Amino acid sequence: METPGMPLVRRSPLARARVLAALVLPALVLAGCAQDSGSTGTADALDQGYVSGDGSVRAWEPDERSEPVTITGTDYDGNAVDTSDYLGQVVLLNTWYAGCAPCRAEAPTLVDVDTNRDDVQVVGINGTDDAGTAQAFERTFEVSYPSIDDKDGSAVATLQGTVPLQAVPTTVLLDPEGRVAARVIGEVEPSTLDDLVDDAGEL
Repeated sequence: METPGMPLVRRSPLARARVLAALVLPALVLAGCAQDSGSTGTADALDQGYVSGDGSVRAWEPDERSEPVTITGTDYDGNAVDTSDYLGQVVLLNTWYAGCAPCRAEAPTLVDVDTNRDDVQVVGINGTDDAGTAQAFERTFEVSYPSIDDKDGSAVATLQGTVPLQAVPTTVLLDPEGRVAARVIGEVEPSTLDDLVDDAGEL
């Protein structure tokens, strides 16, 4: 269920075209990562009862954004991860697991954004894989950003109170103040992501 009163942001004809493509064409690019097609809500998120993403894109204007949220956890190397360390940057929170075809397809896009944009920090959230499986994925795609080992579902639960999460992959963008600025359910296209990052950085 969407939060009332939060309209989709469309800032330019080019951005509108890209977002429309993300809405209309998801079936062509999403293999789907359904684990339980009847599951929704916080309890199911904690049980990893995700459904396949539909490619929908939603963004919020600065004056419509939530209070800041902070996601914390431990990555697969045992290091602490805290999104408050990245205040001042746009943070991309991306749910994934190694066997998810759309997650594998979008991994190079996320790596490219994290590597080449100083104003962006990507943080993965994985509630499915053990450390060996997750680290093998990270080596395959040369992932340098951290991913939270979210087997207990706490990171997803924190986000669930602000923005609905029912699919893997889902990408949530936090603005430089830590507020939810946008969400993409399903594989995110590079051009769409660039537009959303630019918009999220505007306060």
